[in-house]
Amino acid sequence: MSARTGRAVVLESFGSPLALRTFDLPAAPDGGMVVACTYGGICGTDLHLQQGHLAIPTPLVLGHEGIGVVRELGAGAARDATGAELRPGDTVMWASSIACGSCVPCRLHREPTLCENRRTYGVNRSVEQGPALSGAWADHIVLQQGTTVVKPAEGVDPLAAMSLACAGPTVVHALYERRPVRVGEVVVVQGSGPVGLAAAALAQLSGAAKVVIVGGPAGRLRAAAAAGIGDIHLDIAGAADPEQVLARVREAAGGDGADLVIECAGVPAAVGQGLRLARRGGSYLVIGQYTDAGDTLINPHQIVHRQLDVIGSWAFTGAHLVEYVKLLPALTARFDLRSLVTSYPLEEHAAALSAVADGSVMKAVLAS
Repeated sequence: MSARTGRAVVLESFGSPLALRTFDLPAAPDGGMVVACTYGGICGTDLHLQQGHLAIPTPLVLGHEGIGVVRELGAGAARDATGAELRPGDTVMWASSIACGSCVPCRLHREPTLCENRRTYGVNRSVEQGPALSGAWADHIVLQQGTTVVKPAEGVDPLAAMSLACAGPTVVHALYERRPVRVGEVVVVQGSGPVGLAAAALAQLSGAAKVVIVGGPAGRLRAAAAAGIGDIHLDIAGAADPEQVLARVREAAGGDGADLVIECAGVPAAVGQGLRLARRGGSYLVIGQYTDAGDTLINPHQIVHRQLDVIGSWAFTGAHLVEYVKLLPALTARFDLRSLVTSYPLEEHAAALSAVADGSVMKAVLAS
């Protein structure tokens, strides 16, 4: 492979095996940069993308979360989002999306996460629209002007940073903008994947008195406990009687339910369950239903009787990525994030996706 080409994992058609292809590597665009990807994370959303559950263009280099080393800076790309100077050789992370700044949500509603024209690396930047290397499942990615780029603190393990690379800023948005964790609250987290663990870890950092994680499979709950994330871990995925597990969750939360329940499971049926886990006057924060997995039955009486605040939170912006990166020293000091990550070479992308799909790994990344 020449110095001006790069390999990437490409989604060529929905439901088909991915392909490892080689592309020309362009010069860094004005205001942007070329980054040599160290790791590209595999998110649960990527599984949905492969199956065509979201309307995206193909062929497409996948990967909307990553960390890498600056190879080449374009004209005007001299500093990261915090104002720190950038040089070739610097380690950086980047936000997956660029909001347009001109649609109604951006311009009037001050909601860039709801941008109608959001361009997202690894999601809607097709190979044919160029540049082809616009996803993190590659040995290089071309970042465009307007991308939020930030340097992690010295000494942060790149694999630890990748453990919550998408989940972390997603939860920062939810807990900062939508419904914060208040000091001394009891929090229940539904789901024990990366989003659930990010919610639990950030709730603990925020001063929660107790964090209960209810999810599965059991191996993921053991991994969370070993990493120091969450206080109580209950397996509902493998339970013969889920109602008994829900009763144990309410008991662990103090009998009356939690002050805040955070849905991170992505399973529609979890929503009806979660409404019954909050105390009267509590809050239900829904993060996990990012893709449309279908309808579910809920009892609206539970919302009224419990006088719940039910809040949704969608994705994140570059500002939330910056806050996640700033928190990495505190997160890695308290939690063993590195232990959550399993690395695969680009060539083993099929095995990596299979492991994510069957839940046998907590977080998989592709290494270049």
